[in-house]
Amino acid sequence: MRDKKEKRFERTYTQGSVNIVEIWVDRETGVNYVYRTGGYGGGFTPLLDSHGNVIVTRVERD
Repeated sequence: MRDKKEKRFERTYTQGSVNIVEIWVDRETGVNYVYRTGGYGGGFTPLLDSHGNVIVTRVERD
């Protein structure tokens, strides 16, 4: 488990300035999430590949 001072999620991609799309990686599990916001709404959901499987990034452990 990581030190409590380290952030669990890391932003790996961002696009846009008004209608924003970002990709975040959970540093504990490697699961990728897509965050979308525009106006007063937004959402955060797992990022899926073309087969419907969750995209997982390999996480380096200390």
